[in-house]
Amino acid sequence: MIRKWIGFSMYVLLLSACGSTKEISYLQDVNVLKEQAIEQKYEVIIHQDDLLSIYVNSKNPELTAPFNMPMVSSQVGSEVSSPQRVLGYLVDVNGSIEFPVLGKIQVEGLTRLQLTNLIKNWIIRENLIKDPIVTAQFLNFKISVMGEVNHPGSFTVTGDRITLLEALSMAGDLTIYGKRNRVAVIREEQGERTILFHDLRSVSIFDSPCYYLQQNDIIYVEPNRSRAAQSQINQNNSVGVWLSAVSILTSVAALIVNINK
Repeated sequence: MIRKWIGFSMYVLLLSACGSTKEISYLQDVNVLKEQAIEQKYEVIIHQDDLLSIYVNSKNPELTAPFNMPMVSSQVGSEVSSPQRVLGYLVDVNGSIEFPVLGKIQVEGLTRLQLTNLIKNWIIRENLIKDPIVTAQFLNFKISVMGEVNHPGSFTVTGDRITLLEALSMAGDLTIYGKRNRVAVIREEQGERTILFHDLRSVSIFDSPCYYLQQNDIIYVEPNRSRAAQSQINQNNSVGVWLSAVSILTSVAALIVNINK
């Protein structure tokens, strides 16, 4: 009878293990033989508190000098560290920056390309430089990943494009205790905060407006029931709990044996 009971217990564990695979596998409903068109054209939008690097260039460097921020080096005590970096333009609460010569420019809601075209056309219209080349970059593009991931934290993005899956990969992927169907992206935009949940098990994630992340997005992975149950067990009583569990199982097994005698 004990052998039957042990066999039944192993069978139940096997079924639960098979069932758990469906809870942790990504993109389960993907059609591997079907190509998926990328419908979204991804562009990063400038927000408040963004730090922008804007550089104006032309054939005549003397004409562009008034438009460009100086290069600076960070200093610790009496030592100057390298390399040098460019001072950036901070987008204020009104969504604008103070740009040399041109003055205040409203930049919130623009893409990098729109901003560079705006400054370039303005310089040409004012007959300041005939052949300006304007480039713009984000200096503080970062995202944060929290919850049930292996390496939570804030991550700096070097380019302008990062997806939700790439951000989770930077954080070491979800732990086994993370809910694959409850991955939230928290986004603040134009004075409003939105929270959108995603199911990593479905290809519908590619249709989410948060699949391509914006700067300062926060990703939160909810813990599953197993992790919530573990939170009630601290290091001081975990041994006692496991001993109690083993004792209960032993008692149940002995009771079953006595009943069948």
